[in-house]
Amino acid sequence: MHTPAITGTGVFTPSETITNAELVRAFNAYVDLYNAEHADAIAAGELPAKTYSSEEFIFKASGIEQRYVIDKTGILDPKVMHPLLRQRSDDEPGLMAEMALDAAQKALAQAGKTAADVDAVICAASNLERAYPAVAIEIQELLQINGFAFDMNVACSSATFGIQAAADMVRSGSIRSALVVNPEICSAHLEWRDRDCHFIFGDVATATLIERAEDASGPYFEIKSTRCATEFSNNIRNNNGFLRRSRPDGVADRRDMQFMQNGRKVFKEVLPMVADHIAGHMADNHVQADDLKRLWLHQANKSMNDFIGRKVLGRPPEEGEQPNILQDYANTSSAGSIIAFSKYSNDLSDGDTGLICSFGAGYSVGSVIVQKHG
Repeated sequence: MHTPAITGTGVFTPSETITNAELVRAFNAYVDLYNAEHADAIAAGELPAKTYSSEEFIFKASGIEQRYVIDKTGILDPKVMHPLLRQRSDDEPGLMAEMALDAAQKALAQAGKTAADVDAVICAASNLERAYPAVAIEIQELLQINGFAFDMNVACSSATFGIQAAADMVRSGSIRSALVVNPEICSAHLEWRDRDCHFIFGDVATATLIERAEDASGPYFEIKSTRCATEFSNNIRNNNGFLRRSRPDGVADRRDMQFMQNGRKVFKEVLPMVADHIAGHMADNHVQADDLKRLWLHQANKSMNDFIGRKVLGRPPEEGEQPNILQDYANTSSAGSIIAFSKYSNDLSDGDTGLICSFGAGYSVGSVIVQKHG
């Protein structure tokens, strides 16, 4: 048996940002267009009028101040309200693969390794660009990695589930190392015309290199333990898929073809599940709250993270103990906890212990206990 370790991480950040002020202006312009177009039905009581969003509402509900996106032009056009992405030919790299390539190269550079040192690629994301060939295999080809690759989807928990799969393979000896990549184009499955969620998501890609600790060429984080859990729920759902055209109204512009959630139920049901999951994982590994130097949590909502931090630590987290990046990136699905880890882990000292955790649709929750070495 071998000891798996995180030796490098990388983050690809799009060049375009949308502030809350920009988003609100576009959304409210859409509301005016919608209400004018449906004025008769609204007056007759057949349709409810849409209401404005506001910067205050967004920040209070989420803690988000801006988000990075692949394309802001379409999103901010009140007559479009979704990203406008160029159709690529089959001979070109896909957008997800291109994003993941950037993040993967950064992870390799941080670890002091090359593609020749990697045996496997796992592309773990909440939505994949296509059904097949696997995006992971395309990334493998772009990096010129020998070995194998596969896609996996556990929504917002995809990264931690991917880390567990990679760590288990490294631990067993079936591979020496793996790249877990998380390209998230969340702007393409968000319903920007829905006031309750139009502010939630942003785009990004992350990568994590997992190797045998003995092969690390610099400081690393030993993966002490991983744990995953799932419980079925419809409270976060997206009904888009390949069967869509086979159904009578499948090609219609239906609301359920994009991201949907019952936010109040999610908040009420997921938080106890996550807190109990982390507590059980820590207890089984004899990790006390005082042992944790850092919590890198899924970046969905500041209130959710504050709640989990208090439950896990038994007190409000101190400055730096539970870093948030969602104010800048918004919710980036599976990538959020990895962005936080990548940006806020280098300052830990030898022997310090931390915990990465993600949670979301499924419901799903994954946690990774790590210890700094070097």
